[in-house]
Amino acid sequence: MKAIVYTKFGPPEVLQLKEVEKPTPKNNEVLIRVYATAVAAEDPGMRGSPGLNGLIEPKNPILGAYLAGEIEAVGKDVERFRKGDQVYGNKRKGLGAYAEYICMPEEGALASRPANMTYEEAAAVPNGALTALPFLRDKGKIQSGQKVLINGASGAVGTSAVQLAKYFGAEVTGVCSTTNLELVKSLGADQVIDYTKEDFTQSGQTYDIIFDAVGKSSFSRCKSSLKQGGVYLTTVPTLAVIPQMLWPSKSGRKKAMFAATGLRPASEKAKDLVFLKEVIEAGKIRAVIDRRYPLEQIAEAHRYVEKGHKKGNVVITM
Repeated sequence: MKAIVYTKFGPPEVLQLKEVEKPTPKNNEVLIRVYATAVAAEDPGMRGSPGLNGLIEPKNPILGAYLAGEIEAVGKDVERFRKGDQVYGNKRKGLGAYAEYICMPEEGALASRPANMTYEEAAAVPNGALTALPFLRDKGKIQSGQKVLINGASGAVGTSAVQLAKYFGAEVTGVCSTTNLELVKSLGADQVIDYTKEDFTQSGQTYDIIFDAVGKSSFSRCKSSLKQGGVYLTTVPTLAVIPQMLWPSKSGRKKAMFAATGLRPASEKAKDLVFLKEVIEAGKIRAVIDRRYPLEQIAEAHRYVEKGHKKGNVVITM
């Protein structure tokens, strides 16, 4: 099978298209023919330097955590899926989605593909929605009628967060750059703020939840924009926010929270994928795809994602 392999850290060119052995599913695994995957914001970091994927050389030589495809074979103990099922999911441990085939345990973060989505759209959903959902629902305890601000509303997490906050009945304000205002409006945001022209912390407005989906604000800066009892959520736990997370009483009734959503058990992610499938099929959430690249152009896709300005997701098609 074809796969994108890298054996050393470095620029996008270290990603090489190679023929590798097709995997064979274990007794509890399914073999998925991958039709689409996504380049997540963290992928270039894993490719470029030691740390997230090994110290001396890449621990997992095939990157890629998000996928959509069709089950081609199942192990003898598999009960949840059968050959021919169309699925989407998140393969964190071991990665490997930058390939034509991948094996996943049946109890992994895997679910039936939303019927009203293409493979490309389905591959884009987990990268963003599996972060935004537990932040808003579980950490933020979002309620209908609340005022919610999403900072970084045009990225993979932000576009999911805007739509999910609207689904839960919140009044949503999205913060993004000038070029993305119309996109964020189209996702259902009630108000949009252009951060190049206006600082939302200086507007005098207060919110029940401020969700920094890009990790570029701070609790201390946003505290005055939170209502009493309000919650500040961030995807990046800075040194400044950690004391507020540990001792929220010192901040009055306002809280700062972080969640390592990527480290949640696969079973929890699988339940969320089923939930998201239902919401998508009800027409409440759509995929936001900025660009599509064939597998052969993965280096170009990484180069684009590395710039940090993608809208929603960058998808790789097989």
